[in-house]
Amino acid sequence: IIKGNVTLGGGRGRQEYLIAEALLAPYKNGKPAADEAHDAALQMVLERLRQLAAHETGHTLGLAHNFAASSFPHPVDETVSVMDYPAPWVTMGADGVPDLSHAYPVGIGIWDKVSIDYGYREFDKDGKPYEDEAALQKILSDSEKTGLIFITDEDARPVGSAHPHAHLWDNGTDPAAELDRTLTVRAAALQRFGVDCIRDETPLAQLEDTLVPLYLFHRYQTVAAAKEIGGLDYRYNVRGDGQMLPEIVDPADQRHALASVLKTLSPTMLTLPQPLLKMLPPRPPGLPRTMEDFPARTGVTFDPIETADSAVDMTLELLLNPERANRLVQYHAEDPAEPSLQDVIEATLGSTQVPAGASGLELEVKRAVDDQIVEALLRLAASPEDSAETAAIARYELTEARAKLQ
Repeated sequence: IIKGNVTLGGGRGRQEYLIAEALLAPYKNGKPAADEAHDAALQMVLERLRQLAAHETGHTLGLAHNFAASSFPHPVDETVSVMDYPAPWVTMGADGVPDLSHAYPVGIGIWDKVSIDYGYREFDKDGKPYEDEAALQKILSDSEKTGLIFITDEDARPVGSAHPHAHLWDNGTDPAAELDRTLTVRAAALQRFGVDCIRDETPLAQLEDTLVPLYLFHRYQTVAAAKEIGGLDYRYNVRGDGQMLPEIVDPADQRHALASVLKTLSPTMLTLPQPLLKMLPPRPPGLPRTMEDFPARTGVTFDPIETADSAVDMTLELLLNPERANRLVQYHAEDPAEPSLQDVIEATLGSTQVPAGASGLELEVKRAVDDQIVEALLRLAASPEDSAETAAIARYELTEARAKLQ
């Protein structure tokens, strides 16, 4: 690389600040309640900007994304690679308030150092530079022995991709366990969510803008967990390199992932509390909804059912994707211990139970989720990307569901 320019915009910082406001609710009486709460939001934005600057500088040096880096075990204050897309590491404090003090680590990671060492190392022989192939291969083999892996863009697509470790905006070595933890943080933050999440003299309707990233706080970790279902762990193998050959994700890990992902279809989790709904007025003149807001089928008013639909559609697109469904059929045929497509569909259909005495709104959300599941099954049954067995199973499950409803 002879020359590279890095340009950073403000959109990402704005989103980070919205996330921090939603998590911390820092505006008691409309103003920052404590310097530390307000500073934590600003600090998270600056930490993300610092990481982004390092990431883009890595590109100017010729480095590609490594979307499997975050799955490698590492301390919370360190990174494995700035060339991954990081999610903020949010924990819960003893007081029940989300803690952002470890949101983004400092410095470059061990994968970045390996990449630069391999790409830029100069070897000397008799006072002259030369390419030492054996030494270069040793850099790679030593890295491989530590457990570091490299998986880039083509294998990290959110929908349909098979790799269980290559994800964007995720955390943790176990995607399903991290999704469970993320949902706990989301639930705690939603319990505290209210007017303290926006400044004084801010239109109350803008509370909806801050709600969006919190309501969907689990979305990227859901993608990560879903990829374990019908997943295949693999490397970019070269003959003789000693790397592992492709392995289907362990059946127990797939079932854990399925159980975790199905939590995101729970009507209880998706139904917003009445006190919050009562404080969301229609948008004032000059402040219309944008593509960043939830859609509404209720005209000018906030629509909690369509809001739930937005989250559900994302999960079902992942679960009932034709490529994933075809893999489930294949892997179960190879090994009956692997979860089948039928297992996944039936678990999905049974995931929307609500407790006795559920509110009318929660029951309405359940009906909406059930409708979305049926629609997703219809799309799967009719997809031109289906294998014959996938199409047959989807149609069978639709027929069975119809019989139960009659």
